Amino acid sequence: RMNMKPVWLLVLSISIGVRSVPIDRNVGNQEAKEEVQEENGDTGLYYDRYLREVIEVLETDPHFREKLQTANTEDIKNGRLSKELDLVGHHVRTRLDELKRQEVSRLRMLLKAKLDSTNIQTLQMDHASLLKQFEHLDPHNQNTFEAKDLELLISTATKDLENYDAERHEEFKRYEMLKEHERREYLKGLDQEKREREEKRMQELKEKHRQHPKVNAPGSVAQLREVWEETDGLDPQEFNPKTFFKLHDTNEDGVLDEQELEALFTKELEKVYDPKNEEDDMMEMEEERLRMREHVMKNVDANKDRLVSLEEFLKSTEKREFNNPKEWETLDTKPAYTDEELQRFEAELRDKEEELKRRAETLHQEQELLKERGKALEAQRREYQQAVLEMSQRQKEQQAADGQPPAGPHGELQFQPEIQKGEDKG
Repeated sequence: RMNMKPVWLLVLSISIGVRSVPIDRNVGNQEAKEEVQEENGDTGLYYDRYLREVIEVLETDPHFREKLQTANTEDIKNGRLSKELDLVGHHVRTRLDELKRQEVSRLRMLLKAKLDSTNIQTLQMDHASLLKQFEHLDPHNQNTFEAKDLELLISTATKDLENYDAERHEEFKRYEMLKEHERREYLKGLDQEKREREEKRMQELKEKHRQHPKVNAPGSVAQLREVWEETDGLDPQEFNPKTFFKLHDTNEDGVLDEQELEALFTKELEKVYDPKNEEDDMMEMEEERLRMREHVMKNVDANKDRLVSLEEFLKSTEKREFNNPKEWETLDTKPAYTDEELQRFEAELRDKEEELKRRAETLHQEQELLKERGKALEAQRREYQQAVLEMSQRQKEQQAADGQPPAGPHGELQFQPEIQKGEDKG
């Protein structure tokens, strides 16, 4: 398949990007190439599958692919590329229509599940109005994929991907606050002697984690030379930025994307984090990786397209920071949150806990009410059965008194054959 234009990777991206792995020069070139597998990475967007499938279908159209190769960032972002949709083949439009109908159907099911979970009852659901909350498609036209749908998909994906890193940082902060909250709650449950012993053990683990080799600033000459020597197996005295760039442009598309950049930080991260160590948190390692990538992008990505071209990379090596960077501060040097943020977070947890308790109590009361109703129904059932038995008994007694044959279980008459006495004796 033809490589996509890098700028297209920016906007409708990562979904068909590659996950880069460090290159090991100790194995043959063929084996190294086999290790670098192209995968469909998840963008983290709730419409990731729809986004990826639309991209794959559009790639099959020669005209659209040709326009894509000559488009620039503005052509894609401002919607000019979307107008080319009118010129794609009929089979491509048909497939896009199918994808949109499937996505609309999926969103309808999500909405129904959400309404059901919140006990909101609607006699008639207005899907068109409800679908307006999803910005990646046109809710007014639910059957065909038009230029407006592509424009909305591009603009929404661009905005969401730009916010993705900020959301990841916020998620990590909440993770760290929850960890601290649980630590405090755990210590509260111990007696004084055990609590002091545990606090001492935890502090020792924290200090042990901090005792790691110096971490080179991401993107600095020292950091890149280390990758060149230890990962690529090359002489550090022969370090060449242009050669280094081409070695780590693993999909050979002329740029380093975010995954290719993050692969360069593995050696630095291994200095600080080991999954076998109790004191090392792998969630923190991924946050550190994200911080490193953002640091490099801030200093190297001149046009802010979330990709590093060869020209941008070489220019960054001419900066003073490349040879004399500031010392890199790892996550253990400062907390991820303030005391005020932790207090608000714990207050939020208490509110949620109280709400859960109220809901649990309500459910318990409803359960008890259902039990009482069940008992009442069972009592009524027994009374009814007793009444039926008494009525049947009275009928039998009345029939016996009137000289009628006894009735069967369903009211039918039962005739008994007379028993002949004294016949055929002797």
